[in-house]
Amino acid sequence: MELASPDEHRLLRDTVRAFIERHLRPHEAAVDAADDIDPGLLKELRQEARRAGLYGYNMPVELGGPGLMIAAQCVIDEEMGSTSMPLGEAIGHLPGSLRACDEEQREWLLKPVMAGEMTVAYALTEPAAGSDLSALQTRAEKVDGGWRLTGSKQFISNAEHADYIIVLAVTDRSAPLKSKLTTFLVDRHNPGLVFTRRFRKMGWKGYHLSAFSLENCFIPDANVLGGVGEGFKTIMATVNNDRLFVACRCIGIGRTLMEYAIPYARERVTFGKPLAEHQAIQFQIADCDVELDAARLLAQKAAHLADAGDPGFRIAASRAKLFASETAGRIADRVLQIFGGAGFMCDLPIERFYRDVRGFRIGEGTSEMQRIQIARSILA
Repeated sequence: MELASPDEHRLLRDTVRAFIERHLRPHEAAVDAADDIDPGLLKELRQEARRAGLYGYNMPVELGGPGLMIAAQCVIDEEMGSTSMPLGEAIGHLPGSLRACDEEQREWLLKPVMAGEMTVAYALTEPAAGSDLSALQTRAEKVDGGWRLTGSKQFISNAEHADYIIVLAVTDRSAPLKSKLTTFLVDRHNPGLVFTRRFRKMGWKGYHLSAFSLENCFIPDANVLGGVGEGFKTIMATVNNDRLFVACRCIGIGRTLMEYAIPYARERVTFGKPLAEHQAIQFQIADCDVELDAARLLAQKAAHLADAGDPGFRIAASRAKLFASETAGRIADRVLQIFGGAGFMCDLPIERFYRDVRGFRIGEGTSEMQRIQIARSILA
């Protein structure tokens, strides 16, 4: 299925927006306050998303997905920005690395994942390695019938409740980066996988980030994902899509904040006139509008290049991710200021967005990494 026309995109946007308003919005405040979400509730919401035809929307037809073009996926990504991180998981932007599943893995893993019956997390980050994959310390040693993993991972999203975790490990220390790594499918209940802590965070309440160790963790050969030595390729194959996903989600956050701010500025009266009639407020709203539109155009350009198979997509995704994530932060700051004390309180979602948006300048490649990639491309 391909969606390209404005009318089709509008229908898709309306469908996602209605799903969020009906099924996700009612839970946002409670999940944020508890800093937790009931796994049973999340499973029910995934099934609702499946019934709405949304779950696994970023997967191709041959893997059971709808086969949406990247531009159409961006429509959904943006709408996801209007809800919280943990609840957005219900819509099912699945790890792109699952595309590397072989025929057997498609049967025992991918089919139940696409049915919303199983979930998968992925683990790259370590105490001494984040964006720098060459610094990974987790090792995989070949043994009879499989591999033995030793190491540790941290800041891993949703690992506590995932059925399987995609773990990136070094299988050949002497090889160049692009052939020294392998990805493994690790069962969460594997006795060699030991959770060590759940992190307390500034934002993303209810969206758990955990650390775990791998202590002589045996993984059968059948659980190698994408082939031995192909880990870098398996992970990097979808990194640009993930960066565009973050960009669009940040655009959705910025748009949602504006949807709160503009009516409030029209209604709130100070010094005898609405906030919207004060030039200082007008300037802030104008800056938000211009930057949000620019961020959306960068994302749309990246999506266009992706759908066209243009290699320029890689840097376009970095530009979009960099600008959109930083723009969303500026918009959150301005909107909270427009609301004043009311924005600082937890009664409104403004402060939640303010907390949540900060993480996007770090996740899926920091702003600094995006700048490095962009500069290298220009200078080359």
